Amino acid sequence: MGKGAAAERFFGDKETFHDIAQVASEFPGAQHYVGGNAALIGQKFAANSDLKVLLCGPVGPKLHELLDDNVFVPPESLQEVDEFHLILEYQAGEEWGQLKAPHANRFIFSHDLSNGAMNMLEVFVSSLEEFQPDLVVLSGLHMMEGQSKELQRKRLLEVVTSISDIPTGIPVHLELASMTNRELMSSIVHQQVFPAVTSLGLNEQELLFLTQSASGPHSSLSSWNGVPDVGMVSDILFWILKEHGRSKSRASDLTRIHFHTLVYHILATVDGHWANQLAAVAAGARVAGTQACATETIDTSRVSLRAPQEFMTSHSEAGSRIVLNPNKPVVEWHREGISFHFTPVLVCKDPIRTVGLGDAISAEGLFYSEVHPHY
Repeated sequence: MGKGAAAERFFGDKETFHDIAQVASEFPGAQHYVGGNAALIGQKFAANSDLKVLLCGPVGPKLHELLDDNVFVPPESLQEVDEFHLILEYQAGEEWGQLKAPHANRFIFSHDLSNGAMNMLEVFVSSLEEFQPDLVVLSGLHMMEGQSKELQRKRLLEVVTSISDIPTGIPVHLELASMTNRELMSSIVHQQVFPAVTSLGLNEQELLFLTQSASGPHSSLSSWNGVPDVGMVSDILFWILKEHGRSKSRASDLTRIHFHTLVYHILATVDGHWANQLAAVAAGARVAGTQACATETIDTSRVSLRAPQEFMTSHSEAGSRIVLNPNKPVVEWHREGISFHFTPVLVCKDPIRTVGLGDAISAEGLFYSEVHPHY
């Protein structure tokens, strides 16, 4: 909260968690929303009336009732009780003890064992044959932090096996989320999870944690100082795609990363695999401004432009200096077969809700992205 950073943690004590969840749930004026990255991304897609979404994950009665009619849940995914995730949201300037939040954000905690064990993954993959999807979105690997090391290791290997059972030619997007376990993060990067997916979605906390866990560029940085430096972010994105992405010498499927932070977004893609990046990154930025303010379109009186007006595109090599042009807000640059599309975000000054913003951004960016199939 002191840094205004989004975070999510596993709450280990089951009884205490259920007591808190029950009190929160029965509180007058308590609000229940669709929760979980996958369900939020599914809801965002389902808002397009011609899209059908298959959602697998532990779905209890309350969640089922809140889901859009275009979201189908296989019977094996239904369970008798809901898993709750508790969200503490705060506004910029709010104080708690000695802390004062520099921006609005949220802290999430849960005791969610079924998502943590990725219980529904096999059900999901076996349902795909009948559903015939154009896109697969996975999330929830961060929930494994509540499992023992042995279980994490075993389950990750099974995850990779399941992903490889997804029919060839269907892009697979992995949405990352807040983590503290470096070993787990390192395993996700190295144990074939990255090469098995086509696309990644992450924010500045996850990006820095990823480079620290896997000894990438700028990994000695302990935390971002204010707005994440564009050149540093771009170096880390470049490194992920160069080290773990598709190349002539590496049989990896990873060709796309959608990075989002409060004031700007970057879409990095390996050349030849994606199109329409300009529209995709712009759509993600637009939804960040409308959803946080809960408006249909951008309300210019309620948003502010806080992105850097000029920046370097790299720090580890001679990058170029870019000065933003308001008439062409999406900036593009290239580095060794990788294209970067950068856009500023019109940031909501008085956000109504910050939770699920990353999911909405990733979903919207994917919706506008064109994949070039390579068989």
